[in-house]
Amino acid sequence: MSSAAARKGDDKHGPSQKSTAVLLFVTAVDTTWRMFVPTIGGALLGLWLDGQWHTQPWLGIGGLGLGIIVTVFLVKDQFGKVNEDGKRH
Repeated sequence: MSSAAARKGDDKHGPSQKSTAVLLFVTAVDTTWRMFVPTIGGALLGLWLDGQWHTQPWLGIGGLGLGIIVTVFLVKDQFGKVNEDGKRH
């Protein structure tokens, strides 16, 4: 057995484990922005509009609710894509 073959067999962190770790990291980052950006953005937009139109707290609550709804659809879409990728392999 050549030394290259021996090293390949001893490598516990082969390409498949590295690609899995990268995929998990990318999925976690993607899920994080999909959850927080719409939710926090909707709430902040609603609070700003409340300040402009003196409608406290209704637009803030509405913006938060809208952000949560957008979050649900974005995360559902992402999980659908992840499941499709898993079925291909």
